[in-house]
Amino acid sequence: MKPGADFFAEIVGGEDPARVSEAADRAANLLVRGARSTDDPEVAERVLRLAETEGIETIAEVWSGSPADSLAGCLWRLFVLRSWVYADPAQVAREYDAGRRTAQVAQVVAGVADPPGPDELRTMVDEVLRGIAGSEFADVLFRAAAFARVVATGRAALDDPTDAEVRRMLLLAEQLEAAGHLELTHGLA
Repeated sequence: MKPGADFFAEIVGGEDPARVSEAADRAANLLVRGARSTDDPEVAERVLRLAETEGIETIAEVWSGSPADSLAGCLWRLFVLRSWVYADPAQVAREYDAGRRTAQVAQVVAGVADPPGPDELRTMVDEVLRGIAGSEFADVLFRAAAFARVVATGRAALDDPTDAEVRRMLLLAEQLEAAGHLELTHGLA
C-alpha cells in the first residue's frame, strides 16, 4: 500500500533545510549589502552590537552550515572570531603576540595596537566588524584573515599547541582571505 497525500500532511518534521539555507543567505545579504546602502552612521554600531542585543546567535547558528565562500559563511566566521576574542582575550593576546614576530605583514594588515593586549584585541575585532557597514567588505575579510594568520603563526610558535588548533586557525585565515578575493570580483553571494 502506497502512502497518499494525507499521510505526508500529517508528518511533523523540522524546518526544510533549503528554506533554512535561503533564510540564512537572505539575512546575510541584508546585513552586508543593506548596511552599505544607508547613510545612517548608527548602522555600524548596530551591526557590531547585534550579537549582544538582538539575539544574532540564532541567525549565526543557521549561518554555521553555510559554505566559506558565501556571505552567510563569512559572517559566521567573523561572528566566531569575535566571540572567541571576547571569550578568552588573554590567550588570544598571547597567541597573537607570539605570531606577530614572524607574520609581520599580516600583523600590519590586521591592525592591532602595539603592544597587543586583551583590550587592544577586543578593539580591533570590533573595528573589523564595524567595517561590515562602514568599509569595503573585502577589506573586512582581509583584515580578519590577517588576524587569524598571525594567531595561527603564534599558536605554532608556542610550546603547547596541537596541530589541529593551528590548522583550524590557518584554515579560517585561508577561508576569509579567499572570500575577500571573491568579494573583490563580485563573486561572493
